[in-house]
Amino acid sequence: MAEKEFPTQARVVIVGGGVMGAGLAYHLAHEGWGPEVVLLEKAELTSGSTWHAAGQITHSTSSFGLGKCVDYNIGLYSGKLEEETGQAVTWHGCGSFRLAYTEDEMDWLRHTLSVGRSLGFNIELVGPEKVAELHPFYNLEGVLGALHTPDDGHVDPTNVTMALAAGARQLGVRIFRRCRATNITQGPGGEWIVETEKGTIACEHVVNAGGTYARQMGEWSGLQLPMTSMTHHYFVTEPVPEFEGLDMELPVIRDDKKVSGYIRMEQKRGLIGIYEKEGSNSVWHDHCPWDYENWLFDADYDRVMPWLQESLNRMPIFADLGIQREVHGAISHPPDGNPLIGPAAGVKNYWCCCGTQIGIGWGPGLTRELARWIVHGAAGISMREYDPRRFGSYATKDWQVTKAHEDYKLRHEIPFPHFNRLAGRPVKPSPLYDRLKEKGAVYEEVYGHERPRWFARNGVEQRDHYSFKRNVVHGIVGAEVKAVREGAGIMDISAFTKVEVSGPGATALLDRLTANRLPRKAGGIALTHMLNRHGRIELETTVVKLAEDSYYLVCAAFFEQRLLDHLNQNRAGEEVAIKTLSTDWAALALNGPKSRTVLAACTNADLSNAGFKWLTAQQIEVAGHRLWAFRMSYAGELGWELHIPRGNALAVYDALWAAGGAHGIADYGSFAMNAMRMEKGFKGAGELTNEVTLAEADVLRFARTDKDYLGKDKTLNADALRWVCAYLEIEPDGVTDGHGGEAVLLEGKVVGSTASVAYGHTAGKILAFAYVKPHANVPGTSIEVVIAGSPRRGRILGAPAYDPEGLLPRADAALAPAE
Repeated sequence: MAEKEFPTQARVVIVGGGVMGAGLAYHLAHEGWGPEVVLLEKAELTSGSTWHAAGQITHSTSSFGLGKCVDYNIGLYSGKLEEETGQAVTWHGCGSFRLAYTEDEMDWLRHTLSVGRSLGFNIELVGPEKVAELHPFYNLEGVLGALHTPDDGHVDPTNVTMALAAGARQLGVRIFRRCRATNITQGPGGEWIVETEKGTIACEHVVNAGGTYARQMGEWSGLQLPMTSMTHHYFVTEPVPEFEGLDMELPVIRDDKKVSGYIRMEQKRGLIGIYEKEGSNSVWHDHCPWDYENWLFDADYDRVMPWLQESLNRMPIFADLGIQREVHGAISHPPDGNPLIGPAAGVKNYWCCCGTQIGIGWGPGLTRELARWIVHGAAGISMREYDPRRFGSYATKDWQVTKAHEDYKLRHEIPFPHFNRLAGRPVKPSPLYDRLKEKGAVYEEVYGHERPRWFARNGVEQRDHYSFKRNVVHGIVGAEVKAVREGAGIMDISAFTKVEVSGPGATALLDRLTANRLPRKAGGIALTHMLNRHGRIELETTVVKLAEDSYYLVCAAFFEQRLLDHLNQNRAGEEVAIKTLSTDWAALALNGPKSRTVLAACTNADLSNAGFKWLTAQQIEVAGHRLWAFRMSYAGELGWELHIPRGNALAVYDALWAAGGAHGIADYGSFAMNAMRMEKGFKGAGELTNEVTLAEADVLRFARTDKDYLGKDKTLNADALRWVCAYLEIEPDGVTDGHGGEAVLLEGKVVGSTASVAYGHTAGKILAFAYVKPHANVPGTSIEVVIAGSPRRGRILGAPAYDPEGLLPRADAALAPAE
């Protein structure tokens, strides 16, 4: 069908013709769907946020998944795309430097270097003299070092988008310009109806690539897509005389501390981009006007002047020049800064390809993954950071605006490990929030819930202490681990997702979606995984059988909407009720060798092994309150999880705390919990991602061969493993323990990268999970892990570093006498 013939049906309709929409069209076409794809643009391609982008792209990223994307993008821009399409993209491969003025910034660069090594990047940490050699005009006063990424560059945003569109057209995609979509609704058969100024199209899949219009487009379909348009400045100077005689283009400078932005050449002019720390501006809280096309705002010099003045100090050759061009445009900012790439919550086949603040730098790689997700049911990288379902209904418009301002101001700050974004909190505090805060709890937010990280004690300030190195929190976490290992510890785990699935069809539905056998008897507990149709891991969940045809599912907080969607969208006529209990019920973890004694003081239930077996559940009374007790332990000790109606949680906690006083009971948080699960070799969300099958994650022991379930053929009958999850110990140096994404070396060659890293306080070693090439995963094998830019000795383990036989959780010691 010719482009001028407006279709009435398509397999995929993409709404939005910027770099994200064009990138998705291009990659869907490369996955074989080209003739079945239609792209709609209300004006001209790139006329929203794309056209005014500065167009830089760098390998300087500490995100392993995003690193894969930017590396692909640079390869695409630097040759492949132009060769394929014949459309110029105007690639400037000038390289770049990211400068460091403080030791914290140097530590950030060292960690980025470690991640870059695992990805095979051309990347090095250099001194100021190297920067001066390649960029003689920059004032390097106070600079300690820089990360040099020589394969970086910048590109013309319009040319890139036009080239992606040309490549899509060559493979059959139909693109309609000057065709505004006016509504998107879902038909009775599940198909999507896209109404436009030129007609109506019915489609199986619809994609929101609306850029600054994406949020209001989502509202057409009853969806809440959290993002806010923030305005960003860059300035182009008059021609720079010193640039006239250059026979090379100067590298891009990213100066996070002094400029809070970037400086580069723009032909023979200078370009200065600024992310101001105060007075950031959000616009269009309700709706971006539909008639806006190639729109810019007047420059606001008052907002950016301190950083603009410093940029002239850093580039003195700009100081006497005028500003020839002011670019002040709108860019989408989700609450956490990461794009919305993936399925919208609660509906099927509505895909988000929006909320991208760095479309040129991130877009093509992310749209390639989205195309794979749409076509094959799974992306090739972990999409947890980008999945739109990582936010829930708590993400109101006012909250979105608050978080977008926070994100904008953090754009050029050090991304410390476990950085805690505090604006707009608390959203969903547990019933223990105030009590634990009074006791020193330092909280983190997970899916809107507040969860304790660690507890400030002994005069340590009750706030986050950030560093890439060990700091005062290290010893506090060690003390929390010791308290659990030697006595009893209690943790507020109310943030876990809690979902009840009941009804005559509950067993059939769950059996079809879980790889492990469901519990057969009421009170049984099973750990299992749900897979997508590509056989990769959708999520891990604990399933508790409460009664006949009634199950209670518990999983990580950020999987709540993913779990609900997976259950609802894979029904096959079963009669089931699916009820979310995540905020209605609270939960406590009680762990440690004295946990039985503590719990026994508050209940008449028989807690012995004979009366309460390992991996079983019972309804019991604790301090006079009825609750569900699950005998299981993520800490790897004797212990229980207590799931409690919200209104009774504080009373139960107080009773346990009073009973535990004589036994040294201590509060502990997620940092200690993570250290203990690493000592036990328990895999978590960092290892169990949509990238891997059960075999690759080394969790096949939780899969059955005598039942059918979604993804079984792909996960059990996969070809040779691409990688496998290995368990490592790494020699500590007492300073830096690693943070994930670091390169793993075997005989000097990169064979994989770490997924999770933590210091095992009981084991006295750094412990890690890493995805490595299968031949490297041999217990006892000596390896090296690049931590903070330097290789560290390590070894592949064949058993947990702590309690390798798993005896402690099943402990059958008699109840200790009262003290």
